[in-house]
Amino acid sequence: MTYNLQDYDFVFPAELIAQKTAGKGKTKILCCPKSGGTLQILESNRITALFKAGDCIVVNNTRVIPARLFGKTKHGGKAEILLLKQLEPAADNTAVWEAWVKPGKAFENGKEIFVSNITAKSLDFAKAENSKTRIINFSISNSEFNSFLEKNGQVPLPPYINRSACTSDKSDYQTIFAKCSGAVAAPTASLHFSEDMADELKAKGVFFAETTLHVGPGTFENIKETSDFRSHKMHSEEYELNEQNANIINECKKNGGRIICIGTTSTRVLETVANEDGSVKAASGATDIFIYPGFKFKATDALLTNFHWPKSSLILLVSAFYGRENTLNAYKYAVENSLKLFSYGDGMLII
Repeated sequence: MTYNLQDYDFVFPAELIAQKTAGKGKTKILCCPKSGGTLQILESNRITALFKAGDCIVVNNTRVIPARLFGKTKHGGKAEILLLKQLEPAADNTAVWEAWVKPGKAFENGKEIFVSNITAKSLDFAKAENSKTRIINFSISNSEFNSFLEKNGQVPLPPYINRSACTSDKSDYQTIFAKCSGAVAAPTASLHFSEDMADELKAKGVFFAETTLHVGPGTFENIKETSDFRSHKMHSEEYELNEQNANIINECKKNGGRIICIGTTSTRVLETVANEDGSVKAASGATDIFIYPGFKFKATDALLTNFHWPKSSLILLVSAFYGRENTLNAYKYAVENSLKLFSYGDGMLII
């Protein structure tokens, strides 16, 4: 077993990074037999044939918020805020958020940034996890903040998408399962599903269960280059699996159906709450589970996921499920066949 991050690298041409979506149900999926058999590329709307009555598809119902705000300093300089987590409102009931900011000097204690007609004041950040993090108090009531954000915020596209967010991204970067607001990045594997696909699967007798995991910006952070990546500390994200959905999953397991996780986020939730026998328990909280080769999956039987950045925690998770050689061979095949990569790109189904 190798724990050197360099062994999870792959080469790809930059032009394969998807800069926009092909549309829900219009992407391509590389079908990968879990046993390591022959690879096959299908249109995403054709993968429904691979699911059977009694299977359970597990999705992440988090909703991406327009978390990126652009403002100016009192001297006219540019400033940017990426919202991370809503905190308890201030004593005067104004909105308070934990956020990543840049440039740091513009957000020293007590300094104000102007976003539209609202001021954003930087509060004490002594307890911040890193130098990019601040506590920001907005001069608007907590109850009015969501409407302010919808009007002034932008979709926080990943850093490898080399353009500004546009109006269509508000729907393109939102999955059909989105319900619970709180993510700053989409659970992108679900972007391969259209409403028609979901309806077809339900009519076929396939069950759907929902988890919630609010994807944070840490999903894009690189693992430090060390000889042993097991020392990496994963970012923490809020999750929930309620009783109703835990029961759906457990009933499927009991009746011999497969648990098919849509994305690494729903996988991380299930494996956080899984019992040794593969059943799951209802729970909520924060998870920093780090899944890498050698991990014993308890609940997950199949995985639909996007192609991930080289040497990332996400490619390690896929390698843990599918095997390092199988994973890198699949990525090589994807590149050779010009599949689109990363958040807005094509995907792979390991089943």
